[in-house]
Order: sequence, then C-alpha cells, then structure tokens
Amino acid sequence: MVRVLEQALGASSLDRVLVAADDPRILRAVAAAGGEARSTPVGLASGSDRAAFAARELAAGGERFEVIVNIQGDEPFLPPEAIDAAVALLGANPTTAVATLGTPLDPEALHRPDVVKAVLDPDGRAVDFLRTPPEAGARVVRHVGLYAYRARYLERFVGLRPSRRETVERLEQHRILADGAEIRVAIGSWPVLGVDTPRDLEEARRRLAVEAHGREG
Repeated sequence: MVRVLEQALGASSLDRVLVAADDPRILRAVAAAGGEARSTPVGLASGSDRAAFAARELAAGGERFEVIVNIQGDEPFLPPEAIDAAVALLGANPTTAVATLGTPLDPEALHRPDVVKAVLDPDGRAVDFLRTPPEAGARVVRHVGLYAYRARYLERFVGLRPSRRETVERLEQHRILADGAEIRVAIGSWPVLGVDTPRDLEEARRRLAVEAHGREG
C-alpha cells in the first residue's frame, strides 16, 4: 500500500492523496511512511465505497473535490502518468461519469479469469467487462483497476444496488453500465501489475528486486 501511495503522490492531477482503509495494519504502515490515512468502517463493499466515505468526511470539514480517484491498493506499479491520463479523460469529455485504464492484452491472459477484459466501442467507451474471452473481433484491452469519478457520480454510484452481473462476476463496473453512465478508458503501455494471485505476487517481488538492484547499481 505504501508503494501505491508513493506512486500516486507523483501524479500532477491529484491535489490530495490519502489512503482509506479498515485494516489497522495498513493505517499504521502508511502513517509510519509519512502518508495520510483515514479509517473507514469494516464491511464496506469496495474501494469505491471507501473513497466515497473518505470524501464525505473531507466534505464535512469543508473540503470538496470535483473528481475523486479510487486507486486500488493491489496496483504497486501504476505510474503517475496513468493516473493523470484517466483524470484528463474526464476533463476532455463532459458527459463521462467515470474514467478508467486499459493496457494491451497479452494473448496468454485472454483466458485467465483473474484478468479482467474491457470491451470498447470505436470512441473508447467501455461497453462490457469480462472475465471470459470476448467475442472474436471485439476491441478489447486488459482492464486496470483505477476509477476516476466525478464526485457527484461517485455518491450516486455507492447508493445504487449491485447489478446482477456485478454480483455474479464480482465486477463493480457492471453497476455503472447498468445505470446507463458513460465509462471511458485511457489506454497506454504502462507497466502495471494487479496483485491478485500468488503468481502475481511472485512477479511483483521479482520486479521490486530488479528495481532495487538498479538503484544499487
């Protein structure tokens, strides 16, 4: 989580960066690293719910933001420029409620259910999110778990009931699509790695070891 925080602090589009979590161990680690952390209630369904809770607390203290970015804690290699790309999409598209990220999809990952695929229309809007392989000919990218919300839509989103597909596939993006809101996807060849499986954790440790060796060299 501290690594994700450090990456986010490098994004020029963010005025405030904090970690919202319900685990005291995360809160202590962030505080020890000099970061800002806020405790959220146990049992919130998703990172978007935690982001909304923290935003309400800030608003109660007089701080309001037009855009709120949910950067998930399992993306330790998400670069600052990727965050900025998602925020820029909201600025360029007034009708877009949510912006997220995608990277080129490795054919090896096409059939992996832990790799979420985003299906796009010709204008770069997301029309579906899948754990299974998409239909032949579909424009598809590997989805990266970041959501840049317009603040007013985030508050609406967390008040909606989960859609059927969201419940079945465990993908909160389906709640947005079922609500008829527009999701746009910024695409780049960013070195992202969502740490969701033991295989991912092994790869993350390998990358960090390479980085550390590079700094020592």
